[in-house]
Order: sequence, then C-alpha cells, then structure tokens
Amino acid sequence: MTVAEAVSLLEGQFYCGKGNAGREISSACGADLMSDVMAFVKDRVLLLTGLVNPQVIRTANLLDIHAIIFVRGKAPSRDMIDMADESDIILAGTKLPMFISCGKLYEAGLKDGGTRAI
Repeated sequence: MTVAEAVSLLEGQFYCGKGNAGREISSACGADLMSDVMAFVKDRVLLLTGLVNPQVIRTANLLDIHAIIFVRGKAPSRDMIDMADESDIILAGTKLPMFISCGKLYEAGLKDGGTRAI
C-alpha cells in the first residue's frame, strides 16, 4: 500500500509531502506515546498518532519513519510542517479516531507496525 492509498482510505488530507505519497508502506503503528514507537517500530511503517507536537517529527526522523497521519482531526503546527518538510516526512490527517483508522488499514492488508491495535 502507498501512503496516498492510506490517506485516501482514511478520508484524509495532506499537510506536506504529497509529492512523495507514492512511497510504499508495509505496516502501520498507532501510538500516542513516542516511547512506545521507539520501542517497537518496524521498517516502512506509517505512524498514526493523536499527539501533535514537534517530538513526533523528531521521533519519526530518528526512526526513519517517512509518513505520519494525525487522527481525531488533529493538525500539525506550521513549525511541525516545516520540520517535516526539512526531514522529508509526509504529514497527513484524518478526522477518524485511532481505533477506526487502525481497523480500516488492517482490513486493507497492512500489518502490525509494533504497538497498539493494528
């Protein structure tokens, strides 16, 4: 699945990185605790989170995560978008809650990326 397909499936919108949305993802990780992401994340993972602060971008950059979807209608700040652009990280958002987002991605064939219910 590509990032673009995941965003479309979740009825989402892009905040930055849409030009790279053809990147393949093989799993998803749903977490609001970045310590959970750091402990369990895998390669080519899509991060779903409701946490909206610069630490999310820093964690993604450290772990080589190239795509983040914010759930529950959360939106990144301009500073976060700029940080993501500089780090080549795709940012998107959906109004759907974490549980529904994870379920839709699971039904579409994505595997568990490490933490919560996917």
